[in-house]
Amino acid sequence: MVPILLVLLLAVILFGFGFAVKVLWWIALAVLVIWLLGFLVHSTTAAGGRGRWYRW
Repeated sequence: MVPILLVLLLAVILFGFGFAVKVLWWIALAVLVIWLLGFLVHSTTAAGGRGRWYRW
């Protein structure tokens, strides 16, 4: 009985990890799109297109 419970626990942990990684990929993609949009919009509207909206 214990080995079956361990296998089920491992399956649940791996499923949860896979789901979390997939969600993190979608969040990273959304942040990248927002960053690119902000970069493009600001570069076309700021001081002749040469401005930066970030500090680095």
